[in-house]
Amino acid sequence: MNKEIRSDNDRLLLQSFAGGDESAITVLIERHRKKVYNYILMLVKDRQTADDLFQETFIKVINSLRSGRYAENGKFISWVLRIAHNQVIDHFRGGRKPAHITSEDAGYDILNNKKLADPNIEEEMIHDQIEQDVRNLIDHLPVEQREVVVLRHYFDLSFKEIAQQTGVSINTALGRMRYALINLRKLIDEKQIAFA
Repeated sequence: MNKEIRSDNDRLLLQSFAGGDESAITVLIERHRKKVYNYILMLVKDRQTADDLFQETFIKVINSLRSGRYAENGKFISWVLRIAHNQVIDHFRGGRKPAHITSEDAGYDILNNKKLADPNIEEEMIHDQIEQDVRNLIDHLPVEQREVVVLRHYFDLSFKEIAQQTGVSINTALGRMRYALINLRKLIDEKQIAFA
């Protein structure tokens, strides 16, 4: 139910933005900033690269919305994550750093908006130790397995959505999750981590 309410709110904000309300995009970006940034960071494991890819992702989102290329056929966050996924894939394929784009190029100043600034120190320090241990373990997984775990457990996507997002079959997505869980169990045993 909560997801439905958020989805409806996203839809209303998208309609407001399409109607000329520039502040609606700020609310949308702020709402999904943490999820999108963490998704990118967990895949690239480098804050500078994640910052660049995050900025490029939302510039593409804004430009797509402005040019009317967004077709509402699913959840807004799934669409944004698909764009982020493609940015990460392009980064790994090209072995290059993303181009730096100015706020004038984007037509919107994403990173200098006070509401969208990096989380403060208190927010960064508030991490449960178990969550940190799990994230550290996930970082040791191969990229394909890590991606499925992140999309499933942190973004609550179905395996069908994961398959669509990553461009593989549902069986491949399920197989990657199976191997990820096997590898996580091995890592827990090797590192003798107790979750209690």
